[in-house]
Amino acid sequence: MLAHQVLWPTLVDNITTFPSLNQNEKSDVCIIGGGFTGLSAAIHLAEAGYSVSLIEGQTIGSGGSGRNVGLVNAGTWAQPDELNKYLGEEQGEKLTKALGDAPKLVFDTIDRLGIQAQDTRTGNLHMAHNREAEQDVDSRYAQLTRRGADVEVLTGAKCHEYCGTTSIQKALLDKRAGTVNPYAYVMGLAQAAKRLGVKIYENSPSTEIEKQQSQWIVKTETGSVIADKVVLSTNAYTQGEWFDLLQTIYFVKYYQIASEPLQGAVADKILPYKNGSWDTRLALSSIRRDKDGRLLLGTVGGYEGKEAIYRSWANVMAKKYFPELGEINWQCQWSGQFGFTQDHIMRIFEPQPGIIAATAFNGRGITTGTLLGKCFAQYLQDDDRTKLPLPFNEIESSKVSFRNARSAFYDCGIALYHAGQCLKVIS
Repeated sequence: MLAHQVLWPTLVDNITTFPSLNQNEKSDVCIIGGGFTGLSAAIHLAEAGYSVSLIEGQTIGSGGSGRNVGLVNAGTWAQPDELNKYLGEEQGEKLTKALGDAPKLVFDTIDRLGIQAQDTRTGNLHMAHNREAEQDVDSRYAQLTRRGADVEVLTGAKCHEYCGTTSIQKALLDKRAGTVNPYAYVMGLAQAAKRLGVKIYENSPSTEIEKQQSQWIVKTETGSVIADKVVLSTNAYTQGEWFDLLQTIYFVKYYQIASEPLQGAVADKILPYKNGSWDTRLALSSIRRDKDGRLLLGTVGGYEGKEAIYRSWANVMAKKYFPELGEINWQCQWSGQFGFTQDHIMRIFEPQPGIIAATAFNGRGITTGTLLGKCFAQYLQDDDRTKLPLPFNEIESSKVSFRNARSAFYDCGIALYHAGQCLKVIS
């Protein structure tokens, strides 16, 4: 029976639980949110000698970090030349360089901290599904190689071999990229932070942040942390008095479904080099394997109340790409959400002196979060803004108009698009 369950934690043996915050304490820095960003910041601050308390409203990995597809991708959804149009050439190139190096930062972090992240480092595939998309792949290749990125355009038999399907005729292989079990990675970060002396508290949502002279008091229902600096790293799962941050993004939900482990010669041909992949459809499909050989498909959209559409979509896409598999036994399905902006660029804020925050990772949370966590830690040490990959934004000017309507309209439109795919009205 198809279970409503996130796959990733079931593949991790060593899971650490943390207590709730039930006392009042002091730290140099208080971090709110136990995902990639918050834990990366905590680790780098602790390594620099700072005392750190991290409070998580639920449990480590319960939000976007643990529900991720697990693609360790470089860059943003926007092409580098587009970033330059939005940000200016100097700032655009700085961000492209930082995010281009971010997969290496993730993998170096895994190695340095001894994290069992179930990672692969063979690159990821951007698969073109039609002629127009093939031109997009060529454009990305030209822009990336001009900047020294290790990428390759695959066509013909080599493309079919890497993708494991003859439905794709051209793909961009980004050799900088790879995959992880995202829950294994975020749990490994938490365990490493704990070893470094970071105090981590679960099931401790912040209820108030209050200024007290030159410090901040972060309150929960049963305790508090007094700190000089505060990092808000809750992104699309922000709650409480910092609701203004949510107004700078609109939500996009993402659905994933995983098969039972696949074995045999036919299954072995699907992504044989363990690359992660995604196609270029209007509602993209992500495709990857896990450590046990499961096939994982994902797409934008929330499946709650629309399960029949999304399960039909999964069967249609599996048959389109991998018809030799025949009928697939799906094991589990789940969804999460991420913060989205129309320009596909994250936002960083300093809403008050001593408080910094980030939103809008646009589906690139593993690399963006790991990078921003490190950059935030560096910035908090000396207030040097050059350590940040972007300038701070103003919350008021960054607010998205009609954000709730955008999210609802997007989700409804995507469901109709998937229904059209199932009916073969839309390719």
